[in-house]
Amino acid sequence: MALSRFASSSSRSANILKPLPAVISFRRAISSDTTPITVETSVPFTSHQCEAPSRSVETNPKELLTFFRGMALMRRMEIAADSLYKAKLIRGFCHLYDGQEAVAIGMEAAITKKDCIITAYRDHCTFVSRGGTLLEVFSELMGRQAGCSRGKGGSMHFYKKDSNFYGGHGIVGAQVPLGCGLAFAQKYSKDETVTFALYGDGAANQGQLFEALNISALWDLPAILVCENNHYGMGTAEWRAAKSPAYYKRGDYVPGLKVDGMDALAVKQACKFAKEHALKNGPIILEMDTYRYHGHSMSDPGSTYRTRDEITGVRQERDPIERIRKLILSHDLATEKELKDIEKQVRKEVDDAIAQAKESPMPEPSELFTNVYAKGLGVEVGIIYTWLSLSVLMFLISFSCIQCCRIC
Repeated sequence: MALSRFASSSSRSANILKPLPAVISFRRAISSDTTPITVETSVPFTSHQCEAPSRSVETNPKELLTFFRGMALMRRMEIAADSLYKAKLIRGFCHLYDGQEAVAIGMEAAITKKDCIITAYRDHCTFVSRGGTLLEVFSELMGRQAGCSRGKGGSMHFYKKDSNFYGGHGIVGAQVPLGCGLAFAQKYSKDETVTFALYGDGAANQGQLFEALNISALWDLPAILVCENNHYGMGTAEWRAAKSPAYYKRGDYVPGLKVDGMDALAVKQACKFAKEHALKNGPIILEMDTYRYHGHSMSDPGSTYRTRDEITGVRQERDPIERIRKLILSHDLATEKELKDIEKQVRKEVDDAIAQAKESPMPEPSELFTNVYAKGLGVEVGIIYTWLSLSVLMFLISFSCIQCCRIC
């Protein structure tokens, strides 16, 4: 049964400014059929101190096609960011997520916008999965006013409070204690929601992570610690940095689950299980076995500490988009042409968003002093005088040094 049989009439209006779920729902090529389909995960879950969830995951045509389109959009967005960085339209640090899309898309399918997510600096796709727009993404990457952080955060500091996405953090592991703090607030408020605190295998040895986990376990906080294990902390392989790379067991007294992070349906099942567990019993650790195709950041070619054959092998055998594509085709939910048409639509949306982002102005110089202190306390004015005083002082010091050098 081809996709066109499921399709209903839909708006063809511009989608750039709409968040991802809205983009999906307005496209003709996305099925609205919700007939249940049961799919088995690629590999079994491996559990620690808990019963593993079932490998049988219930899905439907609409969800599978939504997954395909969402991940295709994320992949194209990150590839475009690579090109913009090389063209020097994006400056500073930039960490790309291509290869890991199944974690973002599968997690979002299992939770609601009332649940919180906080992550590290590889945050573009998580922001989009929370409802962020392409225009906000590219504007922020290029330091423009239309960005999600008004052009002042850049690649590492995406933020969307209205969807409970709390960043985007540049300090390794620092987001985990903050995430546990969010979980404390949720338990205090009794609102039956949870927090997913994401970190990489490179941050898994941080002391602050274990301190936060300990107090979360003492207080039974609804905190879900998610280790996105892409197997390399910068250029260091996990086995060189961790005596025990079984990160889902690292909590000792805290239950854990190892998940195929390249399988969106497995991620969905694991996150659903983790949310139910956390609300009843407190924290749990999820280790997402995933892989990044790019280097650690744009300054890292990603080929000095791993072979090209390794990267190619993962692309051919475990790519999350290709896995969903095969599922869609095997269940006769769409034709190859229809899926290629979706990818063409995604490419156009990304190109259009980039063009709009380039038109957005840079932040005004006065924005340098906003969002630093609370308004109405007089300190924002004070900091301007402080900055000017420091500038004059530095000039005088520099001038004195020059005079001393001339005398010497």
